[in-house]
Amino acid sequence: MPPTQAESVIKNIIREIGQECAAHGDIVSETLVAFMVKAVVLDPSNGFNMDRTLIKSDVQKLVKLCVSRLLDSKNPSLDTIKMQVYFDMNYTSREEFLEEHHRVLESRLSSVSREITDNRACAREELESLYRKVVSYVLLRSGLGSPTDIKIVREATAALQSVFPQAELGTFLTLSKKDKEHQLKELSMIVTGIRLFNRDCGKGGEGIDDLPAIIHEAIPAITQHIDSQLQIAQDQAYRYTAILEKVTKNPLMSMELQPYMLKEALYNVRQYEIFLQIILSDIITCAQEVEMMTKQLGAQLEQLKMIVKSKTAVPTSQVFPIFISLSKLWTSFQDESVLISVLSSLTAHLERFLGTHEVLFPEKVIQDLLEEVTVKTDVCRIKEHMEDKVRLVDFRKQEWLFPETTANFDKLLIQYRGFCPYTFATTDGLLLPGNPAIGILKHKEKYYTFNNRDAAYSFAENPENYIDIIKEKAKKNAELIQLLELHQQFETLIPYSQANLHHKVTHSVQTNLSHMRRENSSQVYPAKDVGTQSLREGSTRVPRPQIYIAGLRGGQTKVTKGVKVNLTRAVDET
Repeated sequence: MPPTQAESVIKNIIREIGQECAAHGDIVSETLVAFMVKAVVLDPSNGFNMDRTLIKSDVQKLVKLCVSRLLDSKNPSLDTIKMQVYFDMNYTSREEFLEEHHRVLESRLSSVSREITDNRACAREELESLYRKVVSYVLLRSGLGSPTDIKIVREATAALQSVFPQAELGTFLTLSKKDKEHQLKELSMIVTGIRLFNRDCGKGGEGIDDLPAIIHEAIPAITQHIDSQLQIAQDQAYRYTAILEKVTKNPLMSMELQPYMLKEALYNVRQYEIFLQIILSDIITCAQEVEMMTKQLGAQLEQLKMIVKSKTAVPTSQVFPIFISLSKLWTSFQDESVLISVLSSLTAHLERFLGTHEVLFPEKVIQDLLEEVTVKTDVCRIKEHMEDKVRLVDFRKQEWLFPETTANFDKLLIQYRGFCPYTFATTDGLLLPGNPAIGILKHKEKYYTFNNRDAAYSFAENPENYIDIIKEKAKKNAELIQLLELHQQFETLIPYSQANLHHKVTHSVQTNLSHMRRENSSQVYPAKDVGTQSLREGSTRVPRPQIYIAGLRGGQTKVTKGVKVNLTRAVDET
């Protein structure tokens, strides 16, 4: 089948599944549907042959299975997949986010810039109009107030006139387009620096809030919320793990608990914990950047005060570079504030994927299951076996690494996110933290940690056997592919295009299922509130407070107000 025809068939399958779900009152994104198609095909119990073309009965079966799974409102496995898809579509690295954010800001300014650089003003009225456009451009680029607020416009105009009088427009118009663009950016930074300095001196800064102070107040609130959620998630994971350990020793109990999907619930809460850790790490980086920038801001403002102290005129060569530096610093503060708001919003949205815990595992059920069980934390488990280190004399062929003899030991990329592969393989999927201190096994250039020495020794006897078992388990529980980072074993980890949500196209170009193994990953981060995500998942949880910092980039409002906005939904809206 030609690729274009095959792509059309797959898209039709995805569309049909989406329509079926919608008919049952559940709106799902095509990205989630595409992931579910791959998950259903991967699961060997569904009987799809990866090496032959889909026939009509295959398509009907695939649609039915996918719809059934997507409509299962009491399935922790589905919640985890939804969480993973949502996170993948809404999270990117700090560097990529800022790069995309700046690109979007530049694209928004491009039309205003063109109006100025392409202008051929000659008459007095035309030149006055052009100058007003320059002032508007300066305000829009700085994000410090609205170009429709008369007080802000007057202040910006006065600052611009002090460095670029209207009389100089004639010379400006003779420049090349590239030089005009460069001068516009430089003028914007100088004017922004002047306004920030005047604000600090109490002589201006109309509509400019104390952004560093706002961020300093927001960061502790966000980190405390994430810490609180992490604690809840970890406590839940520890209790599920304790119960599952008890189950592995009692086969009758295993049959009894099967409908509860306890392992799937553990995977769900562990995935949530991992995502929170990623977000928290980014927030901490923001805090460190803000701390450093705050010191730089104070130092530059003091330097400016010393230069202009008791002087009626100062050389532009002394103050312009500092004004430009001030502007760049302020832009960095704006970047951090936007990033913090996005991360805060992402955190709040992840909570919607935890609803099944309260439905499937009421506190009474959990307490009954925890009878005569000791709940251990990850730290406690690691401490239990700190002294049971692998003995090198017991191995001739395998390579073991230890903290005291390995450089950058804590930087090693551990397989399965650091969970013990032997325990996972021999208990049908129980997640226990590995302990690097007892020894890390290096096998085929990959690194493995284990819960205890016995597990390490058993795994080392035949690593490939346990690796294969884990792979087979992941085929049945597709959420494990992302949770355990099985990227190389499953190229279908990202079975959809990670493009901007508003311009997303699902890429599946063959109906021959063997081609579904291909990975297509090119993530672009949307520089908009992640609340625009097209997914709508049901949840039984009472809405948690969602507080954001709004208005940090200026815009159409009268003043650039960095304020905390309560966007918590009413109970009857959830």
